[in-house]
Amino acid sequence: MKPIALDTSPEIEEMLLEGYRRMTPQEKMQRIVELNRSVEEMAAARIRSQYGPDLPERELRLRLAALRLDRETMIEVFNWDPEVQGY
Repeated sequence: MKPIALDTSPEIEEMLLEGYRRMTPQEKMQRIVELNRSVEEMAAARIRSQYGPDLPERELRLRLAALRLDRETMIEVFNWDPEVQGY
């Protein structure tokens, strides 16, 4: 089998895959939810470091949405142009 990660030994990779195989669908979904939450927290931390820790919650949410949605949707739905106001 071709390795998934170049920085992980085949033995450890097999242990990881076996752990995933033993997980229930609910456990796998919970893992995905947790990983997505972590990614959003890291993105929010980056935005706060760039725009200041006192950034209003609405602006933070708009900047986070702009990372996922296309420019046209952001303008149409939120009246927010990421190319002008930033991500």
